[in-house]
Amino acid sequence: MKAIYVITTGGTIEKGYSERSGSVGNFKNKIEQYLRLLRLPDSAVNVVPLLNKDSLEMNDADRELILATVKALLTEAAPIIITHGTDTMVETGLFLKQLLPGVRIPVVLTGAMAPLGFEASDGLQNLTESLFGARVLSPGIYIVMHNQAFPIDCVTKDHTLGRFVAADQTHVLSG
Repeated sequence: MKAIYVITTGGTIEKGYSERSGSVGNFKNKIEQYLRLLRLPDSAVNVVPLLNKDSLEMNDADRELILATVKALLTEAAPIIITHGTDTMVETGLFLKQLLPGVRIPVVLTGAMAPLGFEASDGLQNLTESLFGARVLSPGIYIVMHNQAFPIDCVTKDHTLGRFVAADQTHVLSG
């Protein structure tokens, strides 16, 4: 049985709709209910609910908490997935890379452009791809979304396209 850890930090992937307030926000963790929809033979997925924030609200203390949680799980030698808002996902990934040199497992950040459970959400696809990526990628820090895996220091969010792209492609597209 292959252990995989999923640290949840919020972001769009976990947003929901509140009928009372008529707003969309991070109200409760919901990754576990979506994991139950997947067939994951030979996998023991352990969810670690950590935060439930929009990534634009994340601060240095939140990144330190994510780092401490990842460090604590490194003793398990199991891949780690971090669900995270897309707006500051690269920033958190680069922070982890800087403070976890020589990491010996794949650490995968993923999220969604539309919340899980909403029509046309990419959340379940990205979660599923991240589970696969965590099993097959070499050790390092990655973003896995939209059928692609990017090393953290070679990726950027393209707001025009609504997806992540290789950092050098961004320069070509904007230049």
